[in-house]
Amino acid sequence: MNRRIRTLVCVYVAALAGLSTLSAQSPSIRAEVLRDWASQKDTMMKISDAMPEDKFGFRSTPPQRTFGEQVLHVAEANVAQMGRFGSKATPPTINMKATSKTEILKALADSYDYGTAVIGDQTDETMVQLAQDSRFGRMGPSTRSRVAYFVMGHTWDIYGQMVVYLRLNGIVPPASQRP
Repeated sequence: MNRRIRTLVCVYVAALAGLSTLSAQSPSIRAEVLRDWASQKDTMMKISDAMPEDKFGFRSTPPQRTFGEQVLHVAEANVAQMGRFGSKATPPTINMKATSKTEILKALADSYDYGTAVIGDQTDETMVQLAQDSRFGRMGPSTRSRVAYFVMGHTWDIYGQMVVYLRLNGIVPPASQRP
């Protein structure tokens, strides 16, 4: 066999071996949502903790939410939207009037822990089933995975606002800090 044919055969065999490995490690919707949810929790806890306690009442402009209210808004949205999954997990109570950094960070952590429990109750099959209350605003009927990514997208929007709040107070957001 000449060198060129031997090389093509080797490439073909390697490609087939790669395909069998890939199919043996098929992706899981549930696992991917859980991984993204956990990553977002980590990011949100860090940015929320970066603001000093005495600045949790800071507003970028008078009509805006305070920094603490932004965090509570995320916590409330997490609980409300993940509640559409119909899980047996017990949702935490979020005190939307909280003002202390400790209580607000606990509410945020609890909302993410609730979401983790809700997603953990799912299978790949249930993640593509319609969520409860499929009226879901302008989005219309939505699968559980779509609801999860909708609430994470909403949180990234609030995260961007929180970055501005930190920077207006001379604080570099954790994700922008150099090691």
